[in-house]
Amino acid sequence: MSYITNENMGLQSAESQMVSRFENGTLGNIVSHNYRAAAVLERHGLDFCGGGRTALAEACQQRNVDLATVLAELESLETAEADLPLEDPAKLISYIVAHHHAYVRSSIPVIQAHLAKVAANHGERHPELRQLVGHFDGLSDELTLHMAEEEQVLFPCIIALAEAMRSGGPLPPGIFGTVQDPIRMMEIEHKYVGDTFATIRALSSGYTPPADACTTYRLVYDELRALESDHDRHVHLEDNVLLPRVVIGLIDLGLLKRRHCQDVGGLL
Repeated sequence: MSYITNENMGLQSAESQMVSRFENGTLGNIVSHNYRAAAVLERHGLDFCGGGRTALAEACQQRNVDLATVLAELESLETAEADLPLEDPAKLISYIVAHHHAYVRSSIPVIQAHLAKVAANHGERHPELRQLVGHFDGLSDELTLHMAEEEQVLFPCIIALAEAMRSGGPLPPGIFGTVQDPIRMMEIEHKYVGDTFATIRALSSGYTPPADACTTYRLVYDELRALESDHDRHVHLEDNVLLPRVVIGLIDLGLLKRRHCQDVGGLL
């Protein structure tokens, strides 16, 4: 990457390469290579817009921010997704909550703040921005409710089902109905979110900023694109990996006939 400046980098370990890359990189370059870094820098009061040419280490020193903490957060953004525990529903749920749900929850207020700023500064010339604010607010409410329902209702039922399959122990009473209704609702919510993202994408011309866009304008389009991409991966893991295993489990336990799979979303 262009912000690796140490000519002797090849002599260092992979870990120290990571640290030096961020430590010696300017705030502007760090964000340009990974837009998700913007949220990390903003959280620590590091200005990547006006102070975009300042090196991370220098910026941390100026703001009395712990460099090691910022480096650790930036490094976590660079970590590739580990092999997913596709065979273990409980571990896959933990992954979904820790990675996708946590990402959505941290991204929503950041994107809302950036959209509000951009709409205030550019809304007269680009009225679609005000529409984007409204659609994103609705999307945020739906995503927040959707994740809470999954974590409080659906996921605990799936974990109980997986444990019963593993141990041969008893199932909680009425688990079929408890799982069935949230699955149906989840599919409806997934479609609503997907349709809303499509509207946001159309209003933003495919997340393409206009020629007069400022740094925050360009950044928030990148953030919206990333949120949609993350949502697509999230839905894939639930619809195509996790929930089919629920159906198979219900069949194996004699709670569902294969011909009735449509009753839980037509997942097989």
